[in-house]
Amino acid sequence: MPRLSPLLIALAAMFWGLAGGLGGLLMAAGWAPLTVTFHRAAFGLICVALWLAWNRHGPRSSGTLAGLLGWSLVAGAGVAVNFTFYFLAIRETGVAVAATLMYSAPAFVFLSAVLCRIERPTLPKALAVAAVTAGVVLLTEVHRTDGSVTLWGVAFGLLAGVSYAVFIFSFQAAAQRGPVPLVLSIALATVVVALLPLVELEAVAAALVSESWPLFILLGVLGAGLSFALYVAGVRHTPPTIASVLAMVEPVTAATFGVLALGETLSPVQLTGMAVILVTATLLSRAQSA
Repeated sequence: MPRLSPLLIALAAMFWGLAGGLGGLLMAAGWAPLTVTFHRAAFGLICVALWLAWNRHGPRSSGTLAGLLGWSLVAGAGVAVNFTFYFLAIRETGVAVAATLMYSAPAFVFLSAVLCRIERPTLPKALAVAAVTAGVVLLTEVHRTDGSVTLWGVAFGLLAGVSYAVFIFSFQAAAQRGPVPLVLSIALATVVVALLPLVELEAVAAALVSESWPLFILLGVLGAGLSFALYVAGVRHTPPTIASVLAMVEPVTAATFGVLALGETLSPVQLTGMAVILVTATLLSRAQSA
């Protein structure tokens, strides 16, 4: 399993990217961002709860229950905050700036890991963080924005990046203390409870009987259930900085989905950004698996 860990994280990021595309389709159909996010977490919770029930005779917690519960709750809170601030940043600054700010997460993770002495500061890791950050800037073409960026939008985007880093560390800590389905059940239940006061319950109910219900289910299965299962399994044996860099496959997948499913086009600059991210992630994955 340790040798496959980078692949599991990259696959999880790919499913997150697909989920972003599905979420885009649903929002284009008129569904509110929080309604989409709530169903993503709720259907994901159903998936991992079924897995937990099926795996009830599986491995038990390897640490204290308090540690497992605490880190899983923090991870769930990080996911909920990340989802919420990302959508707020999009509203204030647009997708390009919001995505660039949120995907600054590898820099936050690297600095935090070094300051907390979780990882040693090596030149390859620093170069990898710099490379994927540059790749995201090129992919989102943030340099071409029209200047309609607010201070609140920047703050929301950076908070989305910080919360991204929080759930990376928290999921790793939780995964070392208990089985994956239990960790995910606690974390996603936290997301659902945290989002419940923010959503319109009428819209949540209406989504279940609308023509879009298959997309909501697919969003939850891929974007929360399967993706987080792969991610938590992979992050057990992967340093936080490398995990955060590998997760940058997500914006590449989202951009590819936009081209194939939504008819969007990518400029040469954006294609260069995609190449930088993919090459960096591939090299790190091979080095970690060696």
